Amino acid sequence: MVQKIVLSICIALSVQCHCVSQEVEKEAPKSLISDALIRPPYLKQGDTIALLTPAGVLRNKKEIISKAITTVESWGLHVKIGVNMYNQNHHFAGTDTQRIQDFQEALDNPSIKAIWAARGGYGTVRILDELDYTKFKEHPKWIIGYSDITALHNQIHNLGFETIHGMMAVNFGSEPEAIKETLSTFKKAVFGDVLTYEVPGSIYNKKGTAKGQLVGGNLTLLHCMLGSETSIDTTDKILFIEEVGEYVYHVDRMLQSLKRAGYFEQIKGVIVGDISRIRKNTTPFGKTIQQVVLDNLKGLNIPVSFGMPAGHKDKNVTLILGRKVTLTVNKEGSSVTFED
Repeated sequence: MVQKIVLSICIALSVQCHCVSQEVEKEAPKSLISDALIRPPYLKQGDTIALLTPAGVLRNKKEIISKAITTVESWGLHVKIGVNMYNQNHHFAGTDTQRIQDFQEALDNPSIKAIWAARGGYGTVRILDELDYTKFKEHPKWIIGYSDITALHNQIHNLGFETIHGMMAVNFGSEPEAIKETLSTFKKAVFGDVLTYEVPGSIYNKKGTAKGQLVGGNLTLLHCMLGSETSIDTTDKILFIEEVGEYVYHVDRMLQSLKRAGYFEQIKGVIVGDISRIRKNTTPFGKTIQQVVLDNLKGLNIPVSFGMPAGHKDKNVTLILGRKVTLTVNKEGSSVTFED
């Protein structure tokens, strides 16, 4: 009888240990996201990129899109346009099903080396959970865009791959001289040249040096991802944020939400890009955007850099999200250097 009891206890302990082991194994991939991410192959002449609209509708933009295609073709690349790219379903570039179809085909096609968003807007989050990344993992490719495309950047980051926060095809509607540097950094990034940026100083800068993976993107999207599987772990990382067309109090509300969710507790540094076209409220908020950012980072001994020209302006330099960078900040200026 005693032997049976002992045997039962041993079996129970064995099962319990096995379950704990399985739980650890399930959690392990998430912890590995802090290590170097997988880098899709850089583009080379002869490669094909897919041009798609995962979000907002492209209304009266064919001439502008044509300029974008002509430019990248002059670099020796081929462009494959999504079948549904010019569709319209009210606010969106076609139905969710149509946008999923184009994106899934590009993810699955091994001959496609990059997926480039023609524009942002709103709608990417509606297709995230319907995409199958099985073949993407076998043949990773660059996902390129900004603004609403932040949803995809976060999703791909959590799968363990780098992505490119850079200009989209609609940006070719600006004057060539206005987007000259934007286009130059975009070309460097996709072809694998090392990126480094020197940013003018700001009285709001918090000096210091930090190294870590660069993550982030549009503040609204980062806020919207909270509580979902697409929310990113910012531990030991350098956070980049940008925003457009919001009230100061809206920016503060989103930052407060991120702070309360622990978003800033273990970050190594913050890079603030363009927070532009701020709306005027009937009642002044009483603080600048810079002061609002610093309020929400109060008590953290980390470098904070203001003025990175990345976001919703013509000068929108390219960033590689998931890549390790060195951030150095002084009142006189900041530098951001991407690892080779």
